[in-house]
Amino acid sequence: METKAEHSREVTGEDLCVYYQTLRSSFGERGWWPAEGWFETIVGAVLAQNVSWNGASQAVQALKDEGLLNPKQILSSPQEIIAAHIKSSRYYNQKAERLQIFARFFLDQYNGDIDRMNREDTNTLRRLLLDLKGFGPETVDSILLYACNKPIFVVDAYTRRIGSRIGWFTRDESYQQMQDYFTSRLKPDSALFNDFHAQIVYLGNSICKTRPQCNSCPLRDMDDRLRCRYIITDDHNIQKGRRKNGT
Repeated sequence: METKAEHSREVTGEDLCVYYQTLRSSFGERGWWPAEGWFETIVGAVLAQNVSWNGASQAVQALKDEGLLNPKQILSSPQEIIAAHIKSSRYYNQKAERLQIFARFFLDQYNGDIDRMNREDTNTLRRLLLDLKGFGPETVDSILLYACNKPIFVVDAYTRRIGSRIGWFTRDESYQQMQDYFTSRLKPDSALFNDFHAQIVYLGNSICKTRPQCNSCPLRDMDDRLRCRYIITDDHNIQKGRRKNGT
């Protein structure tokens, strides 16, 4: 268990934007999912649960190759056929069921009209999606933000890891508490929320891993008030080791 940033620090909305701009300056605009269309984005959000991006994208491509990337085809196809094409996403039987559950909901509730779904009140739509079997907050919020362009900040394992290391919040915060951390400090802006989350995902996937590569982190050179506490602690330990060894 990590113990290097056990309590949160005082951070304003302006400070969060500094973190975001620092990441964006290093990584460029990331974007969450290279999807072609809203339904592919939703399918990607479902398939990305508990699997690498690579595994999820392979499954999306397999569905696309079979002409299954539309709600009617998903709903009319046998569940085992869908599952056979998404094995790279893991838990493929459960995910095939969830794709059909969403397709049925979308066709019944909105008659297959994405614009009609997008016009739904955000809180109402979120409640409806959370009521679907197997749809948790991260998946639902990914759908709302990336497919429906609703200003909701998505929280995931990368957010928890990076946020606790920086000192935004502790590792035991709930999903809602972490989400509120961002939405209470930032203006509701779907474009900002989209790319900010994408920056966090990229940082967590490429640098701030379980064993972080702190020397490569773009947040390393921030001033001490905002600098990642994990990096500060590592630097302190390195200096202690050098003094102990007489170097």
